[in-house]
Parts: sequence; C-alpha cells; structure tokens
Amino acid sequence: MILLGNLLYAANAIIVSILLINAIAILSEDRFLARINLSSTSFDPAFGAGPDTQSVKAKVVNLIASVRMVMRIPLIAINTLIILYELVLG
Repeated sequence: MILLGNLLYAANAIIVSILLINAIAILSEDRFLARINLSSTSFDPAFGAGPDTQSVKAKVVNLIASVRMVMRIPLIAINTLIILYELVLG
C-alpha cells in the first residue's frame, strides 16, 4: 500500500512539473512578458554585467527564453502522450 502511495505522489509531481513547464512555454513575448519587462528583447542588462553579476531578473529572463526554445518540441510529444494516456485509461 505504501508503494502505491509513493507512485501516486511521484505521478502528481511529474504532472505538476509538466504543467509548470507548459505555462512557461506558452507565455507571449509581446503581450505579457514585454509588459512586465521580462522579455528577452526588452531586457538590457547594465554595461559590464557578466554572468557572475547577473541579477535574479536576468536569470529569470534567461530561464524563460531557454525553456521556450529547448522544450517546445519535447512538450508537444509529452502532452500528446499524456492526452492519449488519459483518453485510454482516464
């Protein structure tokens, strides 16, 4: 019984993480991110600011840009598998 509980807990954690990655991936650069100054095109770090001196805001902008670029194709496959799984075994 404990094993079943651990499996359900792990499955919920995976689903929540996929939902968060989906939420980051669908953020619109023009409509949302530019308004709150988190767009990669509107963000301009200070002169001489290297990777060691980056602010939290710069790291968030880099994280959003990298998730949107790297995870776009894998998310399509993962979401398709989850939808098929829910339709068949739902």
